[in-house]
Amino acid sequence: MIKRIPSAKVNSLQPVDEFNSCAETIRKFFLLPHPQRIIEAILFSASEPVSSRKLSLLLKRSEKEILSLIESLNSEYERDGHSFRIHRIFSGYQIYTLPEYGEWVKKLFATKKPKLSQAAKEVLSIVALKQPVTKTEIDKIRGVDSTSTLHYLLERKLIKIAGRAKRLGAPFIYKTTDEFLKYFGLQSLEDLPKEEELDSFFNRT
Repeated sequence: MIKRIPSAKVNSLQPVDEFNSCAETIRKFFLLPHPQRIIEAILFSASEPVSSRKLSLLLKRSEKEILSLIESLNSEYERDGHSFRIHRIFSGYQIYTLPEYGEWVKKLFATKKPKLSQAAKEVLSIVALKQPVTKTEIDKIRGVDSTSTLHYLLERKLIKIAGRAKRLGAPFIYKTTDEFLKYFGLQSLEDLPKEEELDSFFNRT
């Protein structure tokens, strides 16, 4: 007598499940924002410059890729006639309005930035030129005590304490900040005028 072997049960749903899973993965992939748009959103939202390292960590991409994406964005902005670009400013990147639109932007922010005193301009010019520099060195150049002026500039975030000098007493050393660059409309310290032109530069501001 021949025994009947029961037929194996075929799970007809398995291929369908695999297809649905694959389709869902593809759908999610195409719904993800483009990395250029993510960088754009971050820079539009940030009140301070964002470093390429920070962008690299946020997007999980190399810094080289981040720089390439920023270049592509700027090319896109130029091609499409946008009024802004992404600029590198000291420690990071920030979106800036092109100079030709500055007149209208200034009307929006009608309140003027506080004027700096002559003493503040003197100390700033010394810090900008000699940084990192100690209070003693600043006082020696100016011939007067600069304590109150340094405190004022620290409060305005135009300078910062950048550590201590490696000598007797370990005095604080001072450097300019990103806020200093923004206040004077500079992209980097390399844009500062020559030493003999510094006084007139600060007095124009």
